[in-house]
Formats: sequence, structure tokens, C-alpha cells
Amino acid sequence: MSSDPWGRVDETGTVYVRTADGEQVVGSWQAGSPEEALAYFERKYEGLVVEIGLLEKRVKTTDLSSKDAQTAIGHLREQVDAHHAVGDLDALRTRLDKLVEQVDARREERKAQRAKQSDEARRSKEALVAEAEELAQSDQWRAAGERLRALVDTWKGLPRLDRKSDDELWHRFSHARSAFSKRRKQHFAQLDAQREDARQAKERLVAEAESLSNSTDWGPTAARYRDLMAEWKAVGRAQREHEEDLWNRFRGAQDVFFAARSSVFAERDAEQAENLKLKEELAGEAEKLLPITDLKAARAAFRGINERWEAIGHVPRDSRPKVEGRMHTVERALQEAEETEWRRTNPEARARAAGLTGQLQAAVDKLKGQIEQARAQGNTAKADKLERELEGRQALLDQALKGLHEFGG
Repeated sequence: MSSDPWGRVDETGTVYVRTADGEQVVGSWQAGSPEEALAYFERKYEGLVVEIGLLEKRVKTTDLSSKDAQTAIGHLREQVDAHHAVGDLDALRTRLDKLVEQVDARREERKAQRAKQSDEARRSKEALVAEAEELAQSDQWRAAGERLRALVDTWKGLPRLDRKSDDELWHRFSHARSAFSKRRKQHFAQLDAQREDARQAKERLVAEAESLSNSTDWGPTAARYRDLMAEWKAVGRAQREHEEDLWNRFRGAQDVFFAARSSVFAERDAEQAENLKLKEELAGEAEKLLPITDLKAARAAFRGINERWEAIGHVPRDSRPKVEGRMHTVERALQEAEETEWRRTNPEARARAAGLTGQLQAAVDKLKGQIEQARAQGNTAKADKLERELEGRQALLDQALKGLHEFGG
């Protein structure tokens, strides 16, 4: 018979292992010596030790699932309980029990972690839904659309919740995206309709602009082009593929008209500048008639100057008041000279002026006599009243005498 601290072999070849519950039969060995039998079953024990050590390491350092760990533990426990090895089997059972506790603890930890992750995922998805529902009302089509697409990517990266909760949140999220897409589609459909209306309106504006491009009715046509430009701005933009072409045609038509007008105006300005020079010379010639000493000769000379003036044509607008004012000054001088001459040579007017002067002189003399008489009688109030009346008559007399003097009287 052979033995060691954990097992023995009896004379019949039966191998035993010592446990806390007493000796247990390991097996029968008939092929060799008892020492070889113990060595064989001790190697089987060492194999169990290695397997348990590897499992302990996997549980500690890998993400081995609890289910797989329990299956492996159960498999090893069956081998230990079968007593087909010689060694400290009770120690192996203790290690397996501790391993079960570790796996259970890890399962609970993972369960708590999953619960925490699920709670975080729920809050994250609820936040995504809230933001999506807010974006669904936005009119910032590009920015909101890009943000909603980013939210979808974020959603896909989050863990799933329980089916009911996940489906409910996804339904709200999807509904918000659909509502935004529907509003955006309606907006751009309306925008397309507006741009088509704008295109048709601008086609009409272009047609009119092109029809006016060869007009020589400069003022009204330029004013109409200004109106067309205001209408163009008020219409709004057409589709991108039409807007630039329509604008080029519209501007091109205006450019043709305004280039032609500029050319004509340049010629007109040159002509009017020459006219101004001629009229300034005539104004200078007319001014030499002043002061008027010979009315008849001055009148004839001015008439000739004026005939040449009228034949010259227009001058630049900003120069017109000054040069015409010089001619008007000479013309007024002639008119005043003619009026003076007429008054001097008109016998009827002279007679009327002399008669009026005589009447006023008589009235003044009479008032003076009445004033002297009132003062002699001590009637100061009457005298003062007559004095004021005399002042008025004397002023009229002085004016009449001045007019009579102009008649040479």
C-alpha cells in the first residue's frame, strides 16, 4: 500500500482521496505501481488547479459573461465532486465558491451599470426628442436640418431601452423630424412658386426694357427705366438658374439706352457750351448800350442783338440764369427809359398831373388858412386836427409835384 497527505492506494489497487467528509474513492489502478497511480491522479488534480486558476483570471480580467462563467464553474465543480483527482479538493471547492461570489457580485455590478446606462440613455434620448420637437418649429431650414441629422447619428449611438419606452421615444423623435420635413417642403414649394412668379414678372420687365433700349425720348424713357428698376427690386428673386440671365438682359437693355443718351447729351453739352460763349458775347455787347443816352438808337441796337440771341439756341441749364439776367438788366433799363420818355411827352398825362397839382396846392393853402384862424380863436384841438390833415395833403402835393417835374413842367 502507498499513500501521501491527500490520498492512498490499497492492496487491491483502489485509489482514495482524503476530504473533510472522509475518504472518497478516486478510482482503480491496475496498470502499474501505487506510486504511479497517485502521481497520475495528482496530475489530474494539478490540471483542475490550472483550469480554476485560468477561470479566476478570466473572471477578473475579461468581460466573460456571468452565464458562461457559471457554466464553466459548474463544469469544474462536477469534476471536483467526482473525486477523480488526488489533492486538496476542499480547497478547490472553496475557490470555486469564492469564484461564484465574484461572478454574482460582478453580475450585480453589471446589472447596476446597465441600469445606470439605461437611465442615462433614457435621459439622453428624452433630451434628443425635446430638441427635435423644438427644431421642428424652426425656420432655419439648413441649420435645423443639419442639426436633426446629427441628432439621428447621436440616437443610433445610444443603447436601446426597453422596447416600449424606446418605441415611444423614437415615435416622438421621428414625428418631430417628419413635421420639420413637411414644413420645409411646404416652404420651399411656396418659395419655388414665388420664384416662378418672379421669373415671369421679370421676363415682362426685361421685354419692356429691351423694347425701350432704342428710344430717343430721353426724359420719359429714363424715368420709365427708373420705375422698372424699382419694380425689379420689389419683385424678389427668380430661380438661381434664371436670375443671372434675366439680370444681364435687363441691365444690357438699360446700358444700350443710357449709352446712346450719354452720347447725345455729350454732343448737346458741347453745342450748348458754344452757345453759352456766343450769348455771353451778345450780353457784353448789350451792356455797352448802358447808360442809355439815345433811346431810339439803343432800342434798335438791342433789337438786333436780341434777334441774334434768339437764333443761337439753348445754353447749359446751370449757366442760363446768369447770362439771361445780364440781358434782362439791359432790357429793363430800356423799358424804364421808354416809360420816362412817354410820361415826358404825353400831353394828356401832363395836363392831368398839372390839374391834380393845382387842386392839391389849393387844398393845402386852404388848410393853412383854417389852421391860422383856429389858433387865433384859441381852438387848439381843431388846429391840431387840421395840422394832421395838412401833413397828408402836403405829402400828396410833394408826390404830384415830383411827377409833374418828370413831365418837364
